[in-house]
Amino acid sequence: MKSFKFLAMTIMISSLLAFAAACGNGESKEGNGSEAGTSEEAAQLEGEVGIDGSSTVAPIGEAVSEEFAMDNKDVKAPIGVSGTGGGFEKFVAGETDISQASRPIKDEEAQAAKEAGIEYTELQVAFDGLSVVVNKENDFIKELTVEDLKKIWVEDGKEKKWSDINPKWPDETIKLFSPGTDSGTYDYFNEVILEDEAVAKQATLSEDDNVLVKGVQSDKTAMGFFGYAYYLENKDTLKVVPIVNEEGKAVEPTNETVESGDYNPLSRPLYIYVNNAAMKEKPQVAEYVKFYMENAGALAEEVGYVSLPEDKYKEQLETIEGLK
Repeated sequence: MKSFKFLAMTIMISSLLAFAAACGNGESKEGNGSEAGTSEEAAQLEGEVGIDGSSTVAPIGEAVSEEFAMDNKDVKAPIGVSGTGGGFEKFVAGETDISQASRPIKDEEAQAAKEAGIEYTELQVAFDGLSVVVNKENDFIKELTVEDLKKIWVEDGKEKKWSDINPKWPDETIKLFSPGTDSGTYDYFNEVILEDEAVAKQATLSEDDNVLVKGVQSDKTAMGFFGYAYYLENKDTLKVVPIVNEEGKAVEPTNETVESGDYNPLSRPLYIYVNNAAMKEKPQVAEYVKFYMENAGALAEEVGYVSLPEDKYKEQLETIEGLK
């Protein structure tokens, strides 16, 4: 009887030990799963995405980088704002992966890229309506023609007053605030308004659009121009000027008039230029650009620009996949 009890006890203890070992093996497997999870995290995207260029496009880029960082905390994608021209200089020198631009690349910039062995792809991200603004207290300007803008902004050797443009307007000097000459916004204004003539010497130039906004806000005789988003952001303290379009109709920049083309000649597309080699060799760049195209429409609208047709984004996404 004692032998039977001893045998039963031995069997029970052996079973418990086997069960404990099995549990231990289960824990070990769980531990291996955790290590696998850690390995996956380590394999997540990391590194930097070099971005510089237009201050006009910057709000879109900043929104993209902020959203992208939520799921890719180990990728750094700060937005530089050295202007469209300055951005292309860095891009051609191989210092950046993406160049944001408020105008198409110039022939001489494209040639410099070719000589440097930089192959790139142009992608449109949104539409912009270049906005002409005056101080909120300005109660005499109702609209302006392209000819009026040229009289105001082109250097003619004398100090410009509002009364020079229209005798009924105040006999006061116009304080002008313009984007700097490295800006794609300046280039576009030069193309459609200045027509390669020198900008008025009395104009204050800055690559920082916020400087221009504050300049117009602080002087009742002031006028400036910059991207649509900067006007929307400050519309309570600025007055936008309707511009007479090619059909002879005075039109303000709005989402509808910019997208339809009615706000001409001051509406334009905005771009990013992507280094093809970076797309192939840097996974973080490829994923960032893909994310940019997938979200550019919604984020552009969110920060004050006008989205492209959905088909355009889809077409460009296919182009991106081909680069990868």
